[in-house]
Amino acid sequence: MPLALLALAVSAFGIGTTEFVMMGLLPNVADDLGTSVPTAGYLVSAYAIGVVVGAPLLTALGSRIPRKRMLLLLMALFVVGNLASAFAPGFGWLVAGRVLAGLPHGAFFGVGAVVAARLVPEDRQARAVATMFLGLTVANILGVPAATLLGQHLGWRATFLVVTVIGLLAMVALARLVPYVPLDERQGLGREIRALGRPQVLLGLLTAVFGFAGVFAVYSYLASMTTEVMGFGESTVTIVLALFGLGMTGGALAAGPLTDRALRPTLYGSLAALVLALVAFRFTVHVPWLALVTVVVLGAVGFMTTTPLQMLVMRKAKDAPTLASASNHSAFNLANAGGAWAGGAAVAAGWGWTSPALVGAALTVVGLAIAALAGLLDRAPATAEGASRVVAGSPLDPDDRRAGTVRRTSSSPASGS
Repeated sequence: MPLALLALAVSAFGIGTTEFVMMGLLPNVADDLGTSVPTAGYLVSAYAIGVVVGAPLLTALGSRIPRKRMLLLLMALFVVGNLASAFAPGFGWLVAGRVLAGLPHGAFFGVGAVVAARLVPEDRQARAVATMFLGLTVANILGVPAATLLGQHLGWRATFLVVTVIGLLAMVALARLVPYVPLDERQGLGREIRALGRPQVLLGLLTAVFGFAGVFAVYSYLASMTTEVMGFGESTVTIVLALFGLGMTGGALAAGPLTDRALRPTLYGSLAALVLALVAFRFTVHVPWLALVTVVVLGAVGFMTTTPLQMLVMRKAKDAPTLASASNHSAFNLANAGGAWAGGAAVAAGWGWTSPALVGAALTVVGLAIAALAGLLDRAPATAEGASRVVAGSPLDPDDRRAGTVRRTSSSPASGS
């Protein structure tokens, strides 16, 4: 694997830490700023809203900026957002800081996924994208638990200062390791928007919105479940978060080769397994050791959905994948916001701390149904499919390789093809 993927993974580590650490710090932030845990949960949604707005907007604004420069600009905005969060004087300012930190998230992963796929041969593209996503999973094993522990002992503001430093280190890695990847001269905002509007791309985005919401319905309140239901002390929260991250890493490692081999079966299987794990968690959460095992499984099957969903929209967008790739992260963060809201609403309604698991299962069932519908429509012969065929030279859709329309991508990082 090219060293450039390491730089992308380091960046993903910083982004993943700031995205997920808020779940573990919700009780601390609520106490410090004088609000309730469900209200503090809006900070999770605030970050997600930043991603949803920023992914298409910043991708469109940067459609003609060279990809390496775009990655550096996005990481610089990430640094500013976390610095603003660290010095926020009140809850409203912290909400604004979280929105600002979330703005570059989707665009960074959208551009980064396209860059990662262009650096390797066609049959290893999903693995390359999964390697970048490994930064997110390692963040949940090391970054989030360590940052949560830091926030519990030194205050939550110290956490965002550390994330700011990680962002600066990521910028150095991007500058030194990512090669120049030229833009396709035929590529433009109009083509990107048309690709985003393709039915299969939209169905893929909807699958992400509902399917992944099940993960965040539970994960957003995992810290409170740990202390209120499992019966562990506050110090155990970091261990539980690390176990979730361990599961995510296993899921990401498995998702890459499985997606390269069979994309849709990997997607269906991971979503179905997520439904079962969420239902099981509703009952296992009362048995401490079973609860910990289920947390690992939830992380694994939940994150196993991300690589096939990412590759699906990139392949269906074909010759103009950047905006669709970025919008997929808008979809993931709509899932983040929606899952956090739905889980919090269930708790606020008095249904108990275990209710988010069943709410999450219901949301994931909807995502699985949308994925199955998309698969059926994709298999049906349609003359419109020919209109969305990839132009010669795109490496993103293996179906077109059978038709002889795609040339193999060079494994040289500097090729940019």
